[in-house]
Amino acid sequence: MFGFNKDAAVTPCEPGVYRRILTYNKNLMMCEITFEKGAKGNFHSHVHEQITYVAEGSFAFTVAGETRTVKKGDSVYMPSGAEHGVTCLEAGKLVDVFSPMREDFLVKSPSASV
Repeated sequence: MFGFNKDAAVTPCEPGVYRRILTYNKNLMMCEITFEKGAKGNFHSHVHEQITYVAEGSFAFTVAGETRTVKKGDSVYMPSGAEHGVTCLEAGKLVDVFSPMREDFLVKSPSASV
């Protein structure tokens, strides 16, 4: 019922990108993604629907071929199957919500300190 950021393991993703899985069940998952300035979330797609909230920083998001700059307080929707990627323009954090949960994120990987 409760997820505490201090207890969530940090998983390195791409260079300068780190993920914490906060809370989830089989239908829903929330993650915090920390980006260093200039870091990229490589282009990819997945069957999950995704909504991303910009908690800090500034990002150039591309979803299904359309690129927009989003800043703190903005959000982005990625439909199932839509190719998307992001470049961090100003160091920050994103909150990603997936439906259903991302089982692939639960694979054990080494933790990093952020």
